[in-house]
Formats: sequence, structure tokens, C-alpha cells
Amino acid sequence: MDDKWVMTLKAVEQPACTLFCFPYAGGSPETFRAWCDGIADDIEVLCVVLPGRGRRLMEARYDRWEPLVEDVFQALSPYLNRRHAFYGHSFGGRLAYELSHLASAVYPGKTRRLFVSGCRSPDMPQTRPYMHRMTEKDFRDAVAKMGGTPAELFDQEKLLRLLMPTVRSEIRLAEIWDHRHTSGVDVPITALYSPDDAIDSEGAMRGWQAFTTRHCELVEVPGGHFFVDSHPEHVTSIVNTRLGNVDE
Repeated sequence: MDDKWVMTLKAVEQPACTLFCFPYAGGSPETFRAWCDGIADDIEVLCVVLPGRGRRLMEARYDRWEPLVEDVFQALSPYLNRRHAFYGHSFGGRLAYELSHLASAVYPGKTRRLFVSGCRSPDMPQTRPYMHRMTEKDFRDAVAKMGGTPAELFDQEKLLRLLMPTVRSEIRLAEIWDHRHTSGVDVPITALYSPDDAIDSEGAMRGWQAFTTRHCELVEVPGGHFFVDSHPEHVTSIVNTRLGNVDE
């Protein structure tokens, strides 16, 4: 069922739950592919592929939240009328939250859980200087300092010229994102943070409780901002536990 929007990372014939994954700004589906051996056998894993990366590298990127959310929701609609959960990291967490609003309204009861990791709550203002306004050199230096991007990539100028505009556009969306709804989602939230995250700390994530009408938990995991890459076994254990009984 792969299309340009959705990449199947782990297929399950009759899944108990489908997990939709959303990477950080400029991130790759490979982050979540590395999870698949650790995810429970009855959970299907799909990754959303946005324009400006991978097989969609040459497509125009989004510069506003509204059309991005609407288009991704339409692309996922064929999959949403079954039990599912969303997992998003950093920029991907913001997108997962936005989609949870639509999915829980149009397909009530089907969204079993929202996982947000390394992602400030909607009411928490951006505290770091805006990276998307930096000069190209300063922007590249800042991206390199953040981590999450292979160091050898910065030695490949042609590839950088292709990839950096996508990273900048998605970081911009992440930085300007704020509380856009009159209420939270009717979905349980698991918010994962690292005590060593210098970008979205525990303090920046405590507010998630106010953005759901259901249960919300704040869970600590080891690693820095990119713990989804460095500590997949911790993340998949949490996912498996929370989705272990999707009928709850």
C-alpha cells in the first residue's frame, strides 16, 4: 500500500494497531526502520514521507501549517478507519498533534494514543533564537551542533544544497508553531523527554497535560535531543507497553 506519502516499515497482515511515525526536521524514515525489530509483532509501522526528502526530494516544501496538515490528513485517510497511534519527534511531534485533532474528530475512537517526544507543548514559546532566520553558514553550523545529522554529510556540498532547504523549512515551521486550537485532543498522550535535551527540555514538555481531555504522562528516557536515534530500545519498550492493549 506504499504511496508517495506513506512508507511501510513493518507490515502486519492483521495489525492490532497501526503506528504512524513522523521524523524530526529533515529526518529520515530510517530512524523508525531501526525500531522495527523492537516493536511488538502485532503493531504495523508506517512512516510519513513529506515533500523535500527521500523519493520526494525535488517536490515543493510546505511553508504553512494549514495546507501541510490538511494534505497529510487526506493522504492518511485510507488508513485511519482502523485502530492507530501517532508517534512524532520534535517537528514530527507537532505534526502528529495537529493530525490527532483531525483524526479523533473524523474517526472517533480510532486514535488510541499520541506519542510526542523531544517536542515542547503548544503553549510553550520558542526560547532559542530562530534558526530559520540565520545566514546559511550559521544555519549549517547550528544544525551540525544540534546533532542528528551525520557529520560526514557536511563534507558533501552538493548534497547539502539539496537537503538544507528542507531542514530549514521544517525547522521554521517547528519554531513558529503555537497553540492553534480551542481545546486539546481527545486522545491519551505519552510525552517522552530526555534530561540531556538542550532543545526541548522536561520543562518545555510539562504543559502537554493541558492539551488532552484524557490521560497524559511525562516519561524520561536517556540520551540527548535525538534519543529516538541513539536509544531506540527504550522508546520501543514504551510504545509496546502503551499499545499492548489497544482496547483499553
